[in-house]
Amino acid sequence: MKKRVVLKKQFREAWNYLGECKIHILFILLLFLFSAFFGFIYMDKLTFLDELLKDIIYQTSDLNMLEMIFFILQNNLQSAFFGMIFGIFFGIFSLMNSLLNGVVLGYVLGKIYPLTGFSDFWRLLPHGIFELPAIFISLGAGLRLGGVLFSGDVKKQFKIRIYNSLNLFLIIILPLLFIAAIIEGILVFLI
Repeated sequence: MKKRVVLKKQFREAWNYLGECKIHILFILLLFLFSAFFGFIYMDKLTFLDELLKDIIYQTSDLNMLEMIFFILQNNLQSAFFGMIFGIFFGIFSLMNSLLNGVVLGYVLGKIYPLTGFSDFWRLLPHGIFELPAIFISLGAGLRLGGVLFSGDVKKQFKIRIYNSLNLFLIIILPLLFIAAIIEGILVFLI
């Protein structure tokens, strides 16, 4: 019974902190969309990204479905966690993570568009419904964490924000990333 009460408290705290981070999350989302648009429009100047994409394809080419799910989960967990924790450095890492991921997505969409138009964009939707919000939330929490340096009582605020960020990660972000990895890993084999 006591564990249930503690879990309810952590869940409520995570949702409250999510509300406190909403401006940060919105900023991360807008930066991501802007950079995705940039990657789409200027894809011909971003061909150096082909090596990154080839490397990802090489790493995943021989994976079975379970290995693919694990690969996706591991990649997303690292991106989300480090994007959040390293946000402590004025939020710069969170901002750069959003910017770079947006550019890569825009670039990939720019490569797909001449071949299939907008018809293949729908393939991003099923896993993006869970993965992208989880990433935006983690980066938004990282941006908020970086803002601790501008708060009145830095030491106290750091303890509060780091606890709330980690709790948010465990209660909301982690489950979203698990769902996203399963959906994406299955879709890779179905499509």
